[in-house]
Amino acid sequence: MTHLSVNLNKIGLLRNSRGRDYPNMLTMAQRTLELGAFGITIHPRPDQRHATYQDAYDLKELLKQYPGRELNIEGFPDEKFLEVVLEVEPEQCTLVPDDPNQLTSDHGWNIGRDQDALRPVIAKLQEKGIRVVLFMDPVADNMALAKSVGADRVELYTEAYANAYHTEQRDEVNVTYQEAAQAALEAGLGVNAGHDLDLENVGLLCADKRITEVSIGHALTVEALEFGWDNVVKKYLGQMA
Repeated sequence: MTHLSVNLNKIGLLRNSRGRDYPNMLTMAQRTLELGAFGITIHPRPDQRHATYQDAYDLKELLKQYPGRELNIEGFPDEKFLEVVLEVEPEQCTLVPDDPNQLTSDHGWNIGRDQDALRPVIAKLQEKGIRVVLFMDPVADNMALAKSVGADRVELYTEAYANAYHTEQRDEVNVTYQEAAQAALEAGLGVNAGHDLDLENVGLLCADKRITEVSIGHALTVEALEFGWDNVVKKYLGQMA
């Protein structure tokens, strides 16, 4: 079974757009966990345009009421991000090579170039008992490099898979992702996946049971406009099972 971690960034974006605490991040997180989601993900960016650093602290307190569930904090490991993560001590931290001005994540780490910067960051997080995930493009040969710098898992960046899903290249691209996932497993890494996954395409990616966890937020929020939040979370949990 693949675990579902629901990314609440878009809930934060809606909240922040009106300057009120509505929708409330904790209420939506609690509702999602009560429905059976394994975890909650946020990606607080430096401008805090959606999830905020305070959300990280608040969500960690909430998760204490749900033993066995997890908080995953994503982001670029700048000084402020690391300060917050090391204080909050989420179960999982996903390191993403984002420029502060990026609209959304659009590439994985270049381990050959970034390894010297990543090693001490990974070690510092792991000293706090935090599982460390590196956001990676689906290149099988690079999975062992992720292991060599100390990562516990990789998160496969799935935009290319999502873009190919309704084309003739779907199966070929899926094979690329499955090969990358298998290479990660053989290197001793766990495998997460995320970016542009939705109710229609997530099942195929997870069918071979190489993916431990998917993080889904944007599509889930959009789909909830049509089907309702509770129904959509339940639909995803059905796919994961």
